[in-house]
Amino acid sequence: MHAPLDARAFDQLFNEARTYNRFSDQAVSDATLVALYDALKWAPTSANASPARFVFVKSAEAKAKLRPALSEGNLEKTMAAPVTVIVAYDLEFYEQLPKLFPHTDARSWFAGNDVVIQTTAFRNSSLQGAYLIMAARALGLDCGPMSGFDNAKVDEAFFAGTRVKSNFLINLGYGIPEGLHARNPRLAFDDACRIA
Repeated sequence: MHAPLDARAFDQLFNEARTYNRFSDQAVSDATLVALYDALKWAPTSANASPARFVFVKSAEAKAKLRPALSEGNLEKTMAAPVTVIVAYDLEFYEQLPKLFPHTDARSWFAGNDVVIQTTAFRNSSLQGAYLIMAARALGLDCGPMSGFDNAKVDEAFFAGTRVKSNFLINLGYGIPEGLHARNPRLAFDDACRIA
């Protein structure tokens, strides 16, 4: 049994965490990105399928490839962010199941069933993207998750010739609080939940 996290940790992960649009010039090291993945990979997915694939866009060349896919509202902040993560999903994730879920033939649950493949890949890559946000916050990074881009252009630029498809983007770095909007409200428990 684990003890609850202390209030400081909860604040960093949830209560005081914000969606950042501006980041300092401080670089995010490759070692930090490896640590980020090494943390998030342990979080659960259906049948341990782990369909998410991540591209950490850092170089000027990679940013130039991403640029034409961005909506006008996301262009400037994404080009200025130290890292932009393309959270994607592999539609052939099930080929890894003999290694990732070896105690049964889980591959057969998916092979040839495109609806189940698509649903599982999209759902679980979305979960893994959320885990990435939490792992990034735990490592002291700030995040700016977003849609507002052309998936087909991202897929052509970064995943051409593969069965990998983009889901959403996350800008990463060390956030600058100036310019943050007032925090928007959230639904109360009784508006969003019920105990059955």
